[in-house]
Amino acid sequence: MYDNKKISIEEALNLIQSGDEIVSGFCGLEPMAIMSKLHTIKDRIEDVTIWYSLGMGNYPFFSNPEMKGRFITNSWFYSAGTRIAHTLGTVSYQPVHLHNGMVRKLQINYPRVFIGTASPMDRHGYVKVALSVLYEKEFIETADLVIMEINPNLPDVGGDTEIHIDSIDYVVEIDRPIPTLSSFPVSEIDKTIGGYVASLVNDGDTFQLGIGAIPNAAAQAFTDKKDLGVHTEMITSSMADLAEGGVITGKKKTLHKGKMVGTFALGSQKLYEFMDFNPSVVLFRGPYVNDPYVIAQNDNMVSINTALQVDLTGQVCSESIGTRQYSGTGGQTDTAVGAIHAKNGRSIIALYSTAKDGTVSTIQPWLSPGAVVTLSRNNVDYIITEYGIAPMKARTIKERVENLIAVAHPDFRKEIRETAFKYEIW
Repeated sequence: MYDNKKISIEEALNLIQSGDEIVSGFCGLEPMAIMSKLHTIKDRIEDVTIWYSLGMGNYPFFSNPEMKGRFITNSWFYSAGTRIAHTLGTVSYQPVHLHNGMVRKLQINYPRVFIGTASPMDRHGYVKVALSVLYEKEFIETADLVIMEINPNLPDVGGDTEIHIDSIDYVVEIDRPIPTLSSFPVSEIDKTIGGYVASLVNDGDTFQLGIGAIPNAAAQAFTDKKDLGVHTEMITSSMADLAEGGVITGKKKTLHKGKMVGTFALGSQKLYEFMDFNPSVVLFRGPYVNDPYVIAQNDNMVSINTALQVDLTGQVCSESIGTRQYSGTGGQTDTAVGAIHAKNGRSIIALYSTAKDGTVSTIQPWLSPGAVVTLSRNNVDYIITEYGIAPMKARTIKERVENLIAVAHPDFRKEIRETAFKYEIW
């Protein structure tokens, strides 16, 4: 049964046809061996669409402008490679919420091909998509052609990660390291912001945390907390550290008590080792984990996210620099909306007060022209910079303006205040 499905990378590539739509596994399930050779079929195909987000690699099929017309790459979350390729016109952005964005595509059409990564088959005929079930299972269940790279280095993670070998058409056996995410160095400013974030998190709270230096600093500031719980889109290295330190226990959770719940994981090799055969960590499908109504079932739910820019009314841009797409909406709206609807929930946005080496304020009277509103001003309870905490919940525009000016960088406060007065932002 299994042996009959084994093929080489070249044989896998030969199965791809002109006009195909291909969905790639996410993050740690990215089929890197196949993706790195995908460009080699350019002379015999055209109009092959690849859905590829938060990519771990920088592959010729989208980084080489000569591939235009051969490959069309769509992404709902940019990383370094796709961010650059966007300027070449080889990658296009798809605005979505994380909990249903890719799955909603199935309401339009079924992509013919899914290519991902899984663990070796067990004695019962199951493999595991052990680092992401964000959307993988939905597309495996509907694709005409499912090809999986089988990698023995994947951790064994519980939840809804099993797939029977009957659901897979072909396997390509590979042995490569799992993609990791380098640790973000934490500065003194990060530590200050992290301390303010931690002051809003209580013992027994359940939290969601993103990636980056500020989230890492916040996690480091949680070390004196007790019995925290996790309900998050992404399981991170900092969460593993807190769990091993006894800070995360999940004892007070009202949903999935005692479990760290996520829909994908990305971090260090140490994180993957922590997750391996760990019954306290479970991954469930993205449409469940990041459903705001599911998130809201967690009492004392705290959503902690970062931003690139906010305006004086509390609108948040977390994904673009003006018109230029930088990352993606991701799960920010999902988790913020879920948190504000939870009993005693809180939605927190944390960011630096300036950008471009201190020459630009990230708090502006209005967002930059073309900037994307990632998070409505109605879904933010607190905005934090290194200068303090600006409460937004139940505040008028006038109060929000005053609170945000108070946490803006001192070099820009006078100018921001004068502009707000001139344009009657109150």
